[in-house]
Amino acid sequence: MAIKTNIEALRDTMAEEMRRDPTIIITGEDVGPRGGVFRATQGLFDEFGPDRVIDSPLSELSIIAVGIGMALNGLRPICEIQFADFIFPAFNQIVSEAARFRYRSNGQFAVPMLIRAPYGGGISGGLYHSQSIEAFFCHVPGLYVVAPSTPYDMKGLLRAALRAPDPVLFLEHKKAYRLIKGEVPESDYVVPIGKADVKRPGRDLTVIGYGLMLHEALRAADMVAPEGIDVEVVDLRTLAPLDKETILASVKKTSKVMIVHEDNKTGGLAGEIAAIIAEEAFDYLDGPIARVCAPDVPGVPFSHPMQDFFMPNADKIAAAIRQLAAY
Repeated sequence: MAIKTNIEALRDTMAEEMRRDPTIIITGEDVGPRGGVFRATQGLFDEFGPDRVIDSPLSELSIIAVGIGMALNGLRPICEIQFADFIFPAFNQIVSEAARFRYRSNGQFAVPMLIRAPYGGGISGGLYHSQSIEAFFCHVPGLYVVAPSTPYDMKGLLRAALRAPDPVLFLEHKKAYRLIKGEVPESDYVVPIGKADVKRPGRDLTVIGYGLMLHEALRAADMVAPEGIDVEVVDLRTLAPLDKETILASVKKTSKVMIVHEDNKTGGLAGEIAAIIAEEAFDYLDGPIARVCAPDVPGVPFSHPMQDFFMPNADKIAAAIRQLAAY
């Protein structure tokens, strides 16, 4: 057992999997000698060489298109999008090609590729380096979307993603890269895609989150605990497909639920989760389904006070918990 940050768990697991599977190839902007802008691939070029850690042109469309070609020809590419904000030039390749290949070929072809994308705000990155893009891709059948929050889940979900038969969008919250630390076993364990995790058991109210917001929710739960509010915190881990069983079991247990994410509120994943709960657990609810999300503005501001206004945090979540608990 070792204590690692999220990015250490990510880097170490990629190296372990590349040693295990010679078909794994990494490609993306600056992933080679530089080791990526976040140093997620640092040292991998030295160990595996330019044939397996390949610097790409500054073209997200071609990074994904080349990755699809690799996957169709027996390789298992890890395609890094330097910032999730830049993924949209590759949207057509991901949505219309990679995600639909198995369906359109009647199962004759598959695209087992991993698309890594650092996402999220809170780092003063401004408009084009802070976006949360998950809702666009959770709409797409044929594409897995995962968002690990802890080093343990980073390792386990990365292993699962690199063994999945279809494309996986692997979202990594950039602020959590070095902020979050935790125990990571040395064993070859796998966290199954599609399985949420109850990170904090509770009896009075459920908070559902993922990514950085999972940690803000846990902080908020600790803040209200002395007030006699016992909060259960569910980490989705996988955003598509959602683990309905765990979500509904928690809601039926506590009867009140709040969903937290830093993506814009309108059209965000919280709306889909709320619909599932309303459809399948309405009779168990003791209050309205609450959402704590980012406001509907075009981007995360660079200004620190405006960024603080935009980002959900433990104080905002705790205030919403008190309001819902008192309903």
